Amino acid sequence: MNIIKLDAIDSTNDFLKDLSRNQILENFTTVVTQNQTKGKGQMGATWNSEAGKNLIMSILIKDVLQNIDEIFHLNVAVALSVTQVLEGYNIPKLAIKWPNDILSDIKKLGGILIENSFKSDNTIESVVGIGINVNQKDFQNLPKATSLALVAEHEFDINSILERIIEQLYSNCSKIVSNQSEELWDAYHKLLFRINVPMPFEDLARNQFMGIIQGVTPDGKLQVLLENDVTHTFGIKEIQMLY
Repeated sequence: MNIIKLDAIDSTNDFLKDLSRNQILENFTTVVTQNQTKGKGQMGATWNSEAGKNLIMSILIKDVLQNIDEIFHLNVAVALSVTQVLEGYNIPKLAIKWPNDILSDIKKLGGILIENSFKSDNTIESVVGIGINVNQKDFQNLPKATSLALVAEHEFDINSILERIIEQLYSNCSKIVSNQSEELWDAYHKLLFRINVPMPFEDLARNQFMGIIQGVTPDGKLQVLLENDVTHTFGIKEIQMLY
């Protein structure tokens, strides 16, 4: 298990991508930091974290995805891996909010950002960024954020969580390689936040409407049953859940 530990860095994803461009790295090489100054979320959002309190990590994954059609298989494997590890710590009411947020009840414990590179030899290399609020207890101006410590009412060993996530991710990625992705998708859908429950949404034009999440398509789009009994698919940032 090749783990590179840093005191502070602007972005673990950027650090790992630069490292991979300049040298050959072992598969599942992981970078972890105490403090990240320019953390990134989905679609350019920022990820803020109190230094030394949370798990901030990036993992290099190679030789798992065989073609572009499998890209979201990795998202499923990563989100599921994090959730499975947290289940082992008895974190209650865990759910995966599409596409890549980890929740306890309705509050966000963590997020995932995957950046894929398509190589000249047709291989796909992925840098998986994972941020989990572990021991941080103050989330000013973030009413929907929480941490493991707040939910469980005790602090956690961050290194232990780190190692378990790497091990679980390796196991789940092995299922992609051995064409057992359907097993991952089944588990992912069982944990999907508000699946089969009527709830309000808002689209890019700020139109609000009711719908029922039916699932996620193989290419990562959210399937929503609308009030006219038509199922529509939405891409990332095309729709917002109101809850």
